[in-house]
Amino acid sequence: MHHHLTEKRVAVLAANFYEDTELWVPYYRLMEEGAQVDIVAAKRGTYTSKYGYPVEATVEAKEAQAATYDAVVIPGGYAPDHMRRSPELVDFVRAMHDGGKVVAAICHAGWMLVSAGILQGKTVTSFFAIKDDMVNAGAAWVDKEVVVDGTLITSRTPADLPAFCRELVRALEA
Repeated sequence: MHHHLTEKRVAVLAANFYEDTELWVPYYRLMEEGAQVDIVAAKRGTYTSKYGYPVEATVEAKEAQAATYDAVVIPGGYAPDHMRRSPELVDFVRAMHDGGKVVAAICHAGWMLVSAGILQGKTVTSFFAIKDDMVNAGAAWVDKEVVVDGTLITSRTPADLPAFCRELVRALEA
């Protein structure tokens, strides 16, 4: 079996009330391909999902250097509403985008893209409830399982995870 992504390093963002599948499915999918995956959060420590499942963040946002990562994955749930309260986490996402790195956001994670100010002129999708926020931030919003615009990858819900992960892996192989 070929592990295509052994040279790649990915940051998966965490905060309380994250959607379980949207964090763990990409996490394990990337590890399966040989990538190094770090859980990055506002502060080091344990965060709890919507359903009570814990994740341990080992890297603090203020220490995370965009230059050392190839991609950032932003899970949804209610976590993005908490993530966007951390200027360091928002800055990290903006720096990843500005550095031409892959930024992958699913569900409510679009809120982090809004806060990072990186949606102007982009075509994206998200959980339908935050469509207005995305459009107001300058994006063209479409209802598709996955949308790829340059290095930006967006999806709507956990049901879209197969397409989301496929495009994430494809972008990292490029």
